[in-house]
Amino acid sequence: MAGPRGRIERIVEEIGISADMALRLARLLRTTPDFWMNYQARYEREIVLAEIGSELHRIEPLATAA
Repeated sequence: MAGPRGRIERIVEEIGISADMALRLARLLRTTPDFWMNYQARYEREIVLAEIGSELHRIEPLATAA
């Protein structure tokens, strides 16, 4: 049986943490909704970076306005 961390990771990976879920987890675990929303965003960002990371260097940044 997976521990609490394993269960939370499974929720993030398989279901995703919605604002509703973030509010509920925050209340249950005495954290903040932002903690859970940031956790989800970080997970999604890492997944996308693993998929397209090698392509990012080909994007030329825009010049800054003077």
